[in-house]
Amino acid sequence: MAKFTIEKKLEVVHKYLNNEGGYRFLSEIYGITKSTIEKWVLQFQYHGEKGLLNNYTNYTVQFKLDVLNYMNEQGTSLYETAAIFNIPAPSTILNWKLILETQGLDALKSNKKGRPSMKEDTKKSELKNPAPAEGSVEALQEKIKRLEMENAYLKKLNALVQMQEKLQTKSKRK
Repeated sequence: MAKFTIEKKLEVVHKYLNNEGGYRFLSEIYGITKSTIEKWVLQFQYHGEKGLLNNYTNYTVQFKLDVLNYMNEQGTSLYETAAIFNIPAPSTILNWKLILETQGLDALKSNKKGRPSMKEDTKKSELKNPAPAEGSVEALQEKIKRLEMENAYLKKLNALVQMQEKLQTKSKRK
């Protein structure tokens, strides 16, 4: 989707508000989807020009809950709720709702963006699972567990190969 300047967005919104065309008419003229124009109009009505600016923010868990609660209590649509709270994409609210329903409240916490530091990862893994000393009982038990898992995996793999060979020989006979 093409990026539109604030001037172009304002032009489209003002044409709609001045009854110079409906959503469908303006979408055909400007090559913009009807729903995009609806979103711009709602955002302009609630927040003025500021609502048409692209904002990239990180929302708190409390804000997400407030938005979801408002939408449930007031019965507003995704588009209207997004316009009221100045959220650029209504689908963001739908994602929050689905995450809350399927994964719970903790899943609404924002993840850190960017690449994690290697130093932090190694420190965290060392703190969580310190490696047992070479030759200790724990080290030997871990080794046994790993070897048992490898053995089980190879047995399953062997069974799958044999099954595939049987299927091939059956298909050759026919």
